[in-house]
Amino acid sequence: MKVQIVNKSHHPLPRYQTVMSAGMDINAYLSEPLEIKPMERKLIPTGLFIALPKGYEAQLRPRSGLAIKHGITLLNTPGTIDADYRGEIGVILINLSTETFVVNDGERICQMVITSHDQVVWELQDSLSETARGAGGFGHTGSTSPPGPSPKEREGGRFKI
Repeated sequence: MKVQIVNKSHHPLPRYQTVMSAGMDINAYLSEPLEIKPMERKLIPTGLFIALPKGYEAQLRPRSGLAIKHGITLLNTPGTIDADYRGEIGVILINLSTETFVVNDGERICQMVITSHDQVVWELQDSLSETARGAGGFGHTGSTSPPGPSPKEREGGRFKI
């Protein structure tokens, strides 16, 4: 799929780092290094502007390396860029660590995933069909791993534990 892009930064276009990557790395576009203190959030410019086709969105997602090594993540994850948005892509970073983090020009700050979507047409109802789960939410399905094989399956050699 071809997507129109304007790049006002001096950095390369977003690109996939491997042939099987879902996300493209996005770089910070800064005139000078920017400090993010613990529990502080900052809007980081990218110098990028895109025009997605109707039915597509761009999702901005954290980079796992920044998260695990420095406690840096995106505040609204995933950040959605709608097909009709034409402004500069900005990335809201937050520092969840106890140390100040410095963002440098050109640093890879997030990933962008392009995905298709549908729009719904609501059908107003007086009630909904019943399910086994019902209205249970927020931990209702449990906090442990799904159940493993049954004792009968283990005995039959189907699963090796």
